Amino acid sequence: MSTEKIKNKKYLIITFGCQMNEHDSERIAGILENNGYNPVQDINEADLIIINTCCVRETAENKVYGLLGRLGKIKKNKPDLIIGVGGCMSQQEHVGKRLKQRFPYVDVVFGTFNLHTLGDLLTRARETKQQVIDVWQEAGMEECDFTVKRVPGVRAWVNIMLGCNNFCTYCIVPYVRGRERSRSQETIINEITKLGQEGYKDITLLGQNVNSFGKDIKGGIDFADLLTRVNSIDSVDRIRYMTSHPRDFNDKLIVTIAGLSKVCEHIHLPVQAGSNKILKKMNRGYSREDYFNLVARIRAAIPDVSLTTDVMVGFPGETDADFRDTFELMQEIKFDSAFTFVYNKREGTPAAKMEEQIPDEVKSKRIQEIIQLQNQISLGKNKLDVGKVLECLVEGPSKTNSELLSARTRTNKIVVFKGEKDVIGKILPLKITGYSLTHLEGEGNAL
Repeated sequence: MSTEKIKNKKYLIITFGCQMNEHDSERIAGILENNGYNPVQDINEADLIIINTCCVRETAENKVYGLLGRLGKIKKNKPDLIIGVGGCMSQQEHVGKRLKQRFPYVDVVFGTFNLHTLGDLLTRARETKQQVIDVWQEAGMEECDFTVKRVPGVRAWVNIMLGCNNFCTYCIVPYVRGRERSRSQETIINEITKLGQEGYKDITLLGQNVNSFGKDIKGGIDFADLLTRVNSIDSVDRIRYMTSHPRDFNDKLIVTIAGLSKVCEHIHLPVQAGSNKILKKMNRGYSREDYFNLVARIRAAIPDVSLTTDVMVGFPGETDADFRDTFELMQEIKFDSAFTFVYNKREGTPAAKMEEQIPDEVKSKRIQEIIQLQNQISLGKNKLDVGKVLECLVEGPSKTNSELLSARTRTNKIVVFKGEKDVIGKILPLKITGYSLTHLEGEGNAL
């Protein structure tokens, strides 16, 4: 469809899920704006609504179905509204049929592998007035290499690889994102260099397992080598990355991170469970002892590192003793923060067929214990920062108090403080004067 035909049309993207999905939505926005659409925030003003879905957890899927029900009511009063559904949820085999049966008013369904074809799919839907379901079952790298409409600010995400080869038994990602495919080092460096020139100061390298970068590239390039290259880009001030798989976090990478001035002292290192029996059933590829050893090596090399993690409770077969192993691991390691989840079945994964599924009431009790423990630890960690002077990148107005500015430490903690807007985008030393569970409080004029 030509840009002329959709002149003055407005779009809205609603995103569920992780940073990978957030970045995919930036790419979807780039496609739509190249095709003449303009962004809008009000759902009732949109001529096109794209839902970028997540299927990692059942709650995300349920939210999508609930949203689609509400959009159906809007479409009754606005029949020309185009509704598209993409992302990980769409990539599952059963979802296309389910969407067609339950939500016949959805116009376009596309997957993670053919995101780059969205413009053509929308054209087909508009011209034929029929539902278009087109989900590729094989992946390529072309989806990385087109215009991205990035969120304004100082932070940007860059995919360094797509897919996953780990096949954790609870995880749907390898099935909806495909096998690991590393982007070329030069393509990544060129993209980050351009971002730095455009004013983005804090770059996060994205991959389901960034530590696997380069394994499919000839020439012996690995993630540590890539970090070294990115660190040399003058226009970039900070480098982050996620997510790291503990099994592939080797000593070369630890030494490299410790020695690079722009790589931030924050490592997200999902442990998932503290029981060797459960780790084995999850197919995580490391033991409880391996994880403790890795944390010790990281902290020895990077003393001020902030460690965050993912923890799952209620995996099939998890006994009270297994849960206690996880609880005690968290007590001992003392993560700065943790994303905590209750296991739920994902259709198509091995864990969904396992026996000894845990009752919901047991899962609920265990997750509350984990959350309470982690909140205590996080508060204690934040309290230790009071009195310190921390190097903070000012990102913009606080999302919770428009009279304050929000900055981010190298350890990925938010600091709110009073300041003038002309410091946005600058790195400032802030003295930490207070703390809460979610953020720190600082002063910029006390130095």
